[in-house]
Amino acid sequence: MSSPLIAGLAVAAAALAGRYSIQAWQAIKARPPTARMRKFYEGGFQPKMTRREAALILGVRESTPPDKIKEAHRRVMVANHPDAGGSHYLASKINEAKDVLLGKTKSSDSAF
Repeated sequence: MSSPLIAGLAVAAAALAGRYSIQAWQAIKARPPTARMRKFYEGGFQPKMTRREAALILGVRESTPPDKIKEAHRRVMVANHPDAGGSHYLASKINEAKDVLLGKTKSSDSAF
């Protein structure tokens, strides 16, 4: 007589566990996707820009081909252009980074 009772309790426990699992899965699926934050370089600018710093600014590797450098420069410049509310200082650093990576360095440093 006790074995049907134990079997009934086991079925009820399995049903409750299944119901809880389905509710938990639906709650996880309903959450909005979280954007993964990229780790940004936390240092300031160096007095004379190096290839490493220029690559960090544009988000490319130091050995990137010129066409990819120009593409990255355009993408970063669109986001930080002074006419669109960006900083003149950052725009000059972005342009300087492109010049350094393309080998078009000038004798003077940044305008700022």
